[in-house]
Amino acid sequence: MERISLSNSAFEGDNNAYLFAAGRETALIDTGDWMATTREQLEAALSERGLAFADVDRIFLTHWHHDHCGLAGEIQAESGAEVYAHAADAALIEGDEDAWDAMYDRQKRYFEEWGIPEPKQDTLLEFMVNSEATTETPTVTPFEDGETFSVNGTDLEVVHTSGHAAGLSMFEAALEGERQVFSGDALLPVYTPNVGGADVRVDRPLEKYLRALQGIVDADYDRAWSGHRDPIDDPAGRAQYIIDHHEERSWRVLDALDRLGPCDTWTVSADLFGELDSIHILHGPGESYAHLEHLEREGTVVREGAEYRLAEGVSDELAAIEGERWDLEY
Repeated sequence: MERISLSNSAFEGDNNAYLFAAGRETALIDTGDWMATTREQLEAALSERGLAFADVDRIFLTHWHHDHCGLAGEIQAESGAEVYAHAADAALIEGDEDAWDAMYDRQKRYFEEWGIPEPKQDTLLEFMVNSEATTETPTVTPFEDGETFSVNGTDLEVVHTSGHAAGLSMFEAALEGERQVFSGDALLPVYTPNVGGADVRVDRPLEKYLRALQGIVDADYDRAWSGHRDPIDDPAGRAQYIIDHHEERSWRVLDALDRLGPCDTWTVSADLFGELDSIHILHGPGESYAHLEHLEREGTVVREGAEYRLAEGVSDELAAIEGERWDLEY
């Protein structure tokens, strides 16, 4: 297995594609985005190894976001490669109009529900239109959690990790005598994957993502090959850090409601993240919503229409532990 680093202008850092070519077939995990620069980089990396798009037999996608699946259609068009993705994401990757219309409709409902100001909505929509893929989309073979694929003698087991995206999946493998995992965006070495805004189809996004992270902690992998940047040598430690990070963020949401009084999601987002632009106009309130919704189900927050407030007695509890809960960076 070889890691191929592909440029990405987004904040998460360079994307990774993973090449399996030591055997009778050539396979990739993720492809990078659809930009011409990325295509040139991936073609060059394959060429250095005596390969081309036409030689790729199979592609395994971690999820539907364009920076991970963007070139799958072009590779499939040249090679006839079989493209695999979780069933929850297959229709979006295939460019199914009904699936995308349902996504856009739900996003627009949330824009109103979260209280995103109209000028910010316009900015976000313009960014999203300009970011839409214009390349060929693939035909996808769907998989489910627990399925296993053998690639040149290496078994890749699907581990579904919904939260950041409905179909986000990792691929567990035994490599070099170690238990390793290709984590996609479920586990990143620097940033914490957005939940709530990155895929508005996910119900209870924070609950599902925390469950996925606990699964990574329990698995205690030797190494994670991330969707962005460098590999992670302590996946369990990194997963636990992100769990703690989200606990800290929940405290900050409660503190915001305590200081501001009843308010909508956009107001909480502004308190947490400040001024937002481009895709962060979606990610900021999306993350805030994920926490507010989670806290509402836990009973510490009450929702009334589009506004949230602290449940009875929570303000007193916050005052009693003031100064003991601001340890993590956020």
